[in-house]
Amino acid sequence: MNRNQNPEQIARDNIDKMLRDSGWVVQSKSKINLSANIGVAVREYQTNVGPADYVLFVNKKPVGIIEAKREDEGYKLTSVEEQSKGYANAKLKYLDNDPLPFVYESTGVLTHFTDFRDPKPRSRNVFSFHKPETMEKWLKKEKSLRARLQDLPELDETGLRPAQIVAIKNL
Repeated sequence: MNRNQNPEQIARDNIDKMLRDSGWVVQSKSKINLSANIGVAVREYQTNVGPADYVLFVNKKPVGIIEAKREDEGYKLTSVEEQSKGYANAKLKYLDNDPLPFVYESTGVLTHFTDFRDPKPRSRNVFSFHKPETMEKWLKKEKSLRARLQDLPELDETGLRPAQIVAIKNL
């Protein structure tokens, strides 16, 4: 890390490293090669609402965005969720895309993740970015995990004690 870097550059360097550590190839918008890897993260990709800090592609398809913020803005990451959602719903330059399901806000130290396929999407802290292969698996499923959990069959209470029934139903 260079001492002459400003906080935004430091955050982006940390985000780039986190992406690479998770199996993503990080590219500049001027040198895009979506065939370089199963997962490609493109910096400053142009949308119809302005440039997204990063757009994530899995198997050449856009699947998510990352809104980058400097570390001292970590305490208010949830306040930029609407901005992130705007980029996720935007049209990407050269593409006729649907809204992107996976959204991150990150300082390079603190990272929030939202899966907009969830019945009630909300951000949660994650330790790093998900691997492209993980997103690929998620996208092959008709519903997100939280949506599938709402479709569980009725509990067969046979042989269970009342406390076990309560515990299971409260999961």
